[in-house]
Amino acid sequence: MTLLSRLIGKHPDATQVRRDAVRPLWHRVVEIAREKPWYAEYGVADSVGGRFDAVTLVLAIVILRMERDDALIDPAARLTELFVSDMDGQLRQSGVGDLVVGKHMGKLMSALGGRIGALREAFPEGDAALAQVLERNVTLREGADAAVLVAPIKALAAGIDALSAEDLLAARIPR
Repeated sequence: MTLLSRLIGKHPDATQVRRDAVRPLWHRVVEIAREKPWYAEYGVADSVGGRFDAVTLVLAIVILRMERDDALIDPAARLTELFVSDMDGQLRQSGVGDLVVGKHMGKLMSALGGRIGALREAFPEGDAALAQVLERNVTLREGADAAVLVAPIKALAAGIDALSAEDLLAARIPR
């Protein structure tokens, strides 16, 4: 706490400090979701919907890894808070008014939760089940085949699963 913040009575909120600790991971999730191969090679639509789907897909894979480690449960919650904060800001920036932001946020959170649940079930079932989940949950370019996404998604998940908790929190996700 700085002298100035002591004098004016402001100090960092503990939740904000924990949220700041996972901010590099949030930025890495978004960075991975913006990589060109998702759109140029794997068929994700280069649109607002497609980009949202890519972000939630990468985020869901990270959260699935985090929920398997008790030490990462709180950081996973903070990561989700960053997602909410970022999406709220994006909605407001695009002109969505205060009265309906909450409704939109509910839909976005539902989409993320649905993807986490669908991926949780699909990964153990194999490639066909994963392709079906991707077909339902990712906005694809016209004529694109969700099966093309299976290999890169499995590779990303395997890379994230192989990370230590420390490396994951430090956003050392290889690509």
